[in-house]
Parts: sequence; structure tokens; C-alpha cells
Amino acid sequence: MPPPPAIQAHVLIVDDEALTAEALAALLAAEHFSVAIAGSLAEARRQIRLQKPDVVLLDLQLPDGDGLDLIADAELPDGCRVALITGYASIDTSVRALRLGAVDCLVKPIAREPLLAALDRLIAIRRPAGNDNAAEMARILDEEGRFGRLQGKSSAMRLIYRQIARVAQTGVTVFVTGESGTGKEMVAQTVHDLSRRSTQPFLAVNCGGISPNLMESEIFGHEKGSFTGADRQHRGFFEQASGGTLFLDEVTEMPVELQVKLLQVLETGRYMRVGSTQALEADVRVIAASNRVPAQAVAEGRLREDLFYRLNVFPLELPPLRDRMDDVLPLARHFLALMGAGEGGAKQFGPKALHQLGSGQWRGNVRELRNVVQRSYVMCSGPVIDTLWIVPAATRAPAPLAPEPLTVHADSIVLRPGCSVAEAERALVVMTLRHFQHHKERAAAALGISIKTLYSRLKAYAGDNGPKRGE
Repeated sequence: MPPPPAIQAHVLIVDDEALTAEALAALLAAEHFSVAIAGSLAEARRQIRLQKPDVVLLDLQLPDGDGLDLIADAELPDGCRVALITGYASIDTSVRALRLGAVDCLVKPIAREPLLAALDRLIAIRRPAGNDNAAEMARILDEEGRFGRLQGKSSAMRLIYRQIARVAQTGVTVFVTGESGTGKEMVAQTVHDLSRRSTQPFLAVNCGGISPNLMESEIFGHEKGSFTGADRQHRGFFEQASGGTLFLDEVTEMPVELQVKLLQVLETGRYMRVGSTQALEADVRVIAASNRVPAQAVAEGRLREDLFYRLNVFPLELPPLRDRMDDVLPLARHFLALMGAGEGGAKQFGPKALHQLGSGQWRGNVRELRNVVQRSYVMCSGPVIDTLWIVPAATRAPAPLAPEPLTVHADSIVLRPGCSVAEAERALVVMTLRHFQHHKERAAAALGISIKTLYSRLKAYAGDNGPKRGE
């Protein structure tokens, strides 16, 4: 008779929803975990005294207090890993929990595959080797002004570095926001470098740079013959980044219908190639980014609200360069040194150039600063750059005003290059409705849309913030 399977670990489930806790316990017991259940903080502490857990699955809202109180409890044994289980991804509480010591976050309802994958990660964690990396990176920051792939010693960036060092050791999804040029990909790369996935692939994908018609195939892959032109099997980004990190830049540019499939992957840990019926495991950490304000992107219908909450477990908002002006000169010198090393000739900034660097607003952020330094290096014939070849955007003369892309007259609409389809459609719907004196059935017939579609459009327009051109 074969020996019984070895117990993998002892898991304590702390949740006052009895049915949820029992379902999780049954699932884990079937996978050869030993399990205890507690419906309150008091019962959780009693269970910890009876048998020290390896992993705690912790709900935040308990009848006798805040679940976060348990994370810092003196009775919680050293080395015990805590993962949140919550019915909704509350940003504030999730961030607090991660800073207190939680190392993962699971959103209810919790499917079998993501739960077991999370437990595998939690059990695999020992004293993270990344902590040594973080300490070394902190030393380099003090001496060289660099943290991983990021430059700058300002207080605003030091706060970002502390958050990166903390969240990198977890498996939670990170949502990086900030203006264009602030370094969102560098943040994602640094999170990856500090994580336990650092030896595995890091794949950066710009969702705004892929044709919407090809995006599903590029992200999830496709089978040979699944569509015209698919003459071979293609491994998608999830497959290429297996074991590592997938950085989805400008995720708000992903078609809404594809966002549903991304949400399913994040919730179930499984996906299928286009044209396949076989599910594949997604062993990938996702980091998303956008230069749009996420709440506004949700309001505009560019980002599904449920996907936003699933991505936004740990938000990182990067400050614009104008809010960390202490970093401008060190960054400029860094870019100048890189140019010198690459081109074989070191140069330095003169007093006038330094003044120009420090007085600009740098609306294009770090990217604009780098471009200005590189072009100034190229155009300066001597070893000292006395003046910047391209001055900061804040001091450039304003460009002449171009005609508005969309102009609405009393009985006509003028469209020019630069007008979006959404703006043109809105103007046409509003003008047609006015033409028919707000008779919706006649307006819908003239527009060639159903009355239901017209009502949907008008409801969406009413929810937009601020006036639009021509209204």
C-alpha cells in the first residue's frame, strides 16, 4: 500500500464567510494541504497558537476587527506568508497590507488555478534574496543617485523606490501611471529585476502600437490555420514571457472586447491561443501602465472598470519631471555621460546650459530631457556645451494655432485631420437630433441606427465631463 501523500503546508483561512472558507478548505485539502479555518481575529489567534501556519489567507473585514491587525501580530510566526482574500480590490487597504508584510492579493471569487499558483509562490518564498538586492540598490542610490534602472535622488523618487522595493517581492499586479516620458517602462523593468522572476524573461508590449485586428493573436498566440495568413503556430506574449514578467504599456488602448479576455487570464491563470480549445497556464506576472488617468479612462469607456480594479491592486503614480526638479541636472549629466561613452568623447555643460536645464518645465519629462541632451551633444563641436541646441519646451515659442479639427456651424460640420471618430460621431448625433427638434425616432432613422443605440449614445454623452467642441 503506497504511503499517503506528504502534507505540502499548513494553511490558515481567516474569513467570516463560512461557505467561502469551507470551499477553500475543501479545495486545499484535496491538494494535500492541512487547513484550519477561523471566522474572526480571536479565533485566528487561537488557531495560530494551536498550529503555526505556513500561509495565512486573510480577509480584511472581520467581525471583531480589521484583518490587517493580524499581519503585525506578535503571535504570527516568522516566515509565515500572508495573502489577502477580498471581494474587491481596495487600493488603500491593499497597499497598506503589502507595506505591513502581506505578499499577495487574491480577489474573490477565487478559482482553483490562481489559488494553487499563489500558494506555490508563497511556499517557495524564503528569506527573499531580493532583499539583498534592494539593500545594494539603496547603497547605490546614496552613492550614485541610481535605483535599478531609474535615476534621481529627489524625495518624490525615493518614495517610488520604497514602494518598488516592497512590491517587487510579491506576486501582485502593479499599475504604473504617469505622464508620457516619466519612465514607466523603467519602473516595470526595475520591479522585475528585484523580483524572484528576475532570471526569467521581461517582455514589454505597447498596446497602442499593435493593430487591434492582430492584438489578440499577438498577446495570446494562434494555431496554424486559425485565420487567413496563419501559416504556422504563433506563441503569444503570455507564452513568450512564461515564468517572467509581461509589461502591458498603454493598456487603456487595448480594445474593450480584448480586455475581457485579459481579465479572464488574470482571474483564472489560464488562456487559449486563437483557434485552439486547449487551455494553457499563464505563469506570468503582469505589470500594466497608462499615461491616462485611470478613473477618467474608465469613465470614457476606454478601460473596463472590472479590469481596472484587477490591475490596480498596487498603484504606482510617477511624478512628472517638473515636480522633481532636483533630479534635472543629475539626469542631464547622466545622459551626457552615456552619450560620451557611446560616441568616444566626453563633454560637459557650461554655466549657460546648466541654467537653461534648471529653468525649463520639461513638459515632455525625462524623455524630452534626454533628447535635448543628446542633440546638444551632437551639435556642440567643442568639449563644453554652452547652450542647449533645443531649448526646453517651456521656453520655446508657441506654435501657430492650427484650425480646430472639428468645427460645428449652424447647418454643417467641418472635419479636418486630427478629429477623432468619436468626436465626429458625437457632433453628427447631436446636430441630427437638433435638426429633428429632439424627435429621437426620426433622428435615429436618419442616422441609420436603432433607437436603443441612440439612447445609449446620449447616455454616454451625458456622462462625459465638460463641454465638447461645437456644443
